[in-house]
Amino acid sequence: MKYGYFDDINREYIIDKPDTPTPWVNYLGSPEYGAIISNNAGGYSFAKSGANGRILRYVFNNFDQPGRYIYLRDNDSKDFWSASWQPVGKDLTDYISKCHHGLGYTKMVADYAGIHSETTYYVPKNKSYEVWAIEVTNNSNQIRNLTLTGYAEFTNHSNYEQDQVNLQYSLFISRTQFQDNRIIQQIHGNLNTLEEDEQVDEKNVTERFFGLAGNPITSYCGDKKAFLGRYNGYDEPVGVTSGNLGNTNNYNENACGSLASQVTLAPNESKTLVFVLGEKSSREAQAIIQSYENAKESVTFEIEELRSEWNNRLEGLQVKTPSPVFDTMINTWNAYNCYMTFIWSRAASLIYCGLRNGYGYRDTVQDIQGIIHLAPEMAADKIRFMLSAQVDNGGGLPLVKFTHNPGHEDTPDDASYVQETGHPAYRADDALWLFPTVYKYITESGNISFLDEIIPYANKGEATVYEHLKAAIQFSMDNLGPHGMPAGLHADWNDCLRLGAQGESSFVALQYYYALRILTLFAKQKNDTTYLAFLEAEQEAMGQKIQELCWDEDRFVRGYTEAGERIGERQAPEANMWLNPQSWAVISGLASEEQAELAMDNVFNRLNTNYGAILMDPPYHKHAFEGALAVIYNQGNKENAGVFSQSQGWLILAEALRGKGERAFTYFMENAPAAQNDQADIRQLEPYCYGQFTEGPASPNHGKSHVHWLTGTASTIMVGCVEGILGLRPDLGGLKLAPAIPKDWEQFTIEKTFRGKTLHISVENPNHKESGFTKLILNGQELNEAYLPEELLQADNTITLVL
Repeated sequence: MKYGYFDDINREYIIDKPDTPTPWVNYLGSPEYGAIISNNAGGYSFAKSGANGRILRYVFNNFDQPGRYIYLRDNDSKDFWSASWQPVGKDLTDYISKCHHGLGYTKMVADYAGIHSETTYYVPKNKSYEVWAIEVTNNSNQIRNLTLTGYAEFTNHSNYEQDQVNLQYSLFISRTQFQDNRIIQQIHGNLNTLEEDEQVDEKNVTERFFGLAGNPITSYCGDKKAFLGRYNGYDEPVGVTSGNLGNTNNYNENACGSLASQVTLAPNESKTLVFVLGEKSSREAQAIIQSYENAKESVTFEIEELRSEWNNRLEGLQVKTPSPVFDTMINTWNAYNCYMTFIWSRAASLIYCGLRNGYGYRDTVQDIQGIIHLAPEMAADKIRFMLSAQVDNGGGLPLVKFTHNPGHEDTPDDASYVQETGHPAYRADDALWLFPTVYKYITESGNISFLDEIIPYANKGEATVYEHLKAAIQFSMDNLGPHGMPAGLHADWNDCLRLGAQGESSFVALQYYYALRILTLFAKQKNDTTYLAFLEAEQEAMGQKIQELCWDEDRFVRGYTEAGERIGERQAPEANMWLNPQSWAVISGLASEEQAELAMDNVFNRLNTNYGAILMDPPYHKHAFEGALAVIYNQGNKENAGVFSQSQGWLILAEALRGKGERAFTYFMENAPAAQNDQADIRQLEPYCYGQFTEGPASPNHGKSHVHWLTGTASTIMVGCVEGILGLRPDLGGLKLAPAIPKDWEQFTIEKTFRGKTLHISVENPNHKESGFTKLILNGQELNEAYLPEELLQADNTITLVL
């Protein structure tokens, strides 16, 4: 079943059936002021930290409540409804609803009883508050007397756990006041006699506000119980049904902000009201609210500003192919998803409750890759930040705190770090993700001097980027297992696979081999001859070790435990075939052509499903070794033989690197959200964003997807599609063109910005090939290979590639 459709022109997903299988959400703002909103206005907001800056309350794993609610009441008939379908939930035969999720905004359109409303939710560009703007129109032939009521349920404490759990404390620190055009909530308001820099028990007064511009306030309420009424829900609050909020404030118990305004509309007349919410002092709030007195003009300007910002962010790569699904994802939604993971890491969603108060090292370094082709300098800033979270021993901080202070951080070697973050040790793969990320940035931007930038280490000292990368290599060399491959340490990419501190991971070994390849290119560029000789010898030696230890007839094994047990070998009763070693053997360049064919055929025949390839097979059940933590999950879920979506991007890239366009595109389509728009009752997640995993065939819910938005999938799929299927592969000297596509694609176009120059690329496939090269024409000049040297590029370039 479909619940909505894509509007590619306006870059919106429009939900026209509001009873979606799960809440389908959008992101507003940024972590400076973040907001998550569902298609039924559920969600929450926070200032700077989802863990410690929560403003709006949300009950997770429940029924998408509470939210940003606007109620409409006909004061003559006493009928009432909400501007979003929920929470009132009118019969959908009478109530017509559309939710437009756009880039940085969400608009709810509703028609009921002759009243048309359009409510737009957004965080203005570079602001730290949110706007709920409702335009209401009388489409009936009689005068209508309405009351519009906005409702925001404040947390009593900015820390989510304190608010929801420690009620003997949090219920008695909150109070509200009404001032002119706003409800003010004070947390620890009794500390209002302190000087600005004073605290009691590290606490001072925090103020939030909920205000209204565009029409006078007729009543207000600051107390949740008074607004709802005893034993009432959000679907029928007494403050709405009675037509009067009672002018009640909160002192103890649960605070809210609710404001009502009466509006009289002649036939065809419209009126715009603006509710504004944030964490500001009353004085700051007053100025913000007053800035919206010209409500419609202000809102129109700010929405267009957001649209322009997002269009600019996406214009660096636009494609037109025979696949509408591919175009929709690459041009808009996969790119938008990549920006969300880049900006938010794993901070806050309806699954991540906002309590991870920092950046996972490997998560963030991988997320950066998804936007490098669109915003290389934005990516570079985050790369610098993550390099500053590398310890001087070459390892990465497993969790980089939001308060990260380069040069002064504790590390996993310090008990204080372990206690504060809960991360007891280094992970084997963290710093190795730097290599492809730094390489992608330098080759996309052409900024080879980046290698010479000096960046501090997390704990002490500083080094050039090149030296940071050397330190990462040294970290792996200092942590080898008994066979001489990189040790497993606390974990590799798969947190549910603990091979032991002295176990050995083939995945990490392949990453290390790949890192040596990349650093070799940089060493040549810098004429670092002594180190170059070391790198080449080390790469050859490590390659031989991996071949000898990990190749098992038709597959690469997953690694070795501390006890020497071989994981993923052919005769094992469970988990004898793993996905990631096969794709990474290709990506790293280690696998021979024969090995690549055997291993990747094995993946397609053994692991692939209609929804992508499962992580391993068979699932763990009776024969899990001690570190196989995946066994805790039901079979077919997450790491226990689920379709772990991040791995699909590597699979797409690996097949494309082999020139296998049909398979690369098959893997893309199996997992692409937009390709499952008409299977929403199976997939359940939003059809415009990726999920962390899809349940595999060992589950009775095969095809159901989980953990939306903030997942490494967005980045790996984007890289797999851009570098793999589209074949846009920059190197230090220019851009290689090597598409790997379905045979029936006769032609497609790419508009790309590359090193400040515009490329208009037309790819022709008259002989229905999956890959290959017949002719390349650059600005009328035929070149002898499918490569664009930077020195031949003009400001504006017309390029034709014939496969």
